Amino acid sequence: MSATRLIDRGVIRVSGEDARDFLQNLVTNDLDPVTPGHAGYGALLTPQGKIICDFFIVALSPEDGGGFLLDTPLLQTPDLMKRLKLYKLRSRIVLEDLTEKSTVLASADGAPLPEDAGFVYDDPRLPALGQRAIADAEGIDDLVTATADAYHARRIALGIPAGGRDFPYGDTFPHEALLDQLGGVSFKKGCYIGQEVVSRMQHRGTARTRVVPVDFDDGIVAETGTEAVAGGKMIGSIGSGANGKALAMLRLDRLADALAAGETPLGGGLAFHLAEKPDFIRFPLPGEPGFGAAAEVAL
Repeated sequence: MSATRLIDRGVIRVSGEDARDFLQNLVTNDLDPVTPGHAGYGALLTPQGKIICDFFIVALSPEDGGGFLLDTPLLQTPDLMKRLKLYKLRSRIVLEDLTEKSTVLASADGAPLPEDAGFVYDDPRLPALGQRAIADAEGIDDLVTATADAYHARRIALGIPAGGRDFPYGDTFPHEALLDQLGGVSFKKGCYIGQEVVSRMQHRGTARTRVVPVDFDDGIVAETGTEAVAGGKMIGSIGSGANGKALAMLRLDRLADALAAGETPLGGGLAFHLAEKPDFIRFPLPGEPGFGAAAEVAL
């Protein structure tokens, strides 16, 4: 077991008799499967379908007071609290920011965390990521045996995007951040904020931009935020990287055109190429059968 503390995470508690319905009507994922021991992954969107914040949703048992804990990006936590209060209206819920009292742990090697680490749950995005935990901020130092860099290196190698590192909040659709591939969007539940736009992208296949894993040819990764270009034209941007690998948000149609023209994609002047596609990605990449078929790009 190798656990790390993710200091860039916040924690919000949503409790009260209307807590489940309140979240179900707001977030992208389906709350029905979210029960104690089975966390969910989703996001709150703008009415235009852009991601305000993505987060994990952990259900608490009645013995623990019921309700839900949201494992959120630290920098987005105040804004998320503000927006949840805005949507509260007459809902019988209580909102609490527990960030100062809590800490978030994650497996850095995919192994299970100790059962006494707090509220432990499997990462709902991908089993290979292992477990996460929301714990009291005090008394967990002995559990921390790895750096956050080790966790992120594993995440990058697995091809899993992180908000604020691999895609910008406020300007990214769920499809672009791979929420549709990682169980972060339900296309079967009822309405939620931004649902109409997300459904349209799904059914029309208009998700041309995607976060995808790339390998840098010389093993040196460009800095996060560096423009990705090919043939002198911008095709996207480079996100987080480690050990010669990175995640990049790319216009796949522009990448395909560049590759067809024999152009090498560059990030900060460093050549890169698409990495081996992770099993969880179900849409075709440039060079694969079916790429360019609108109905398949967004599947």
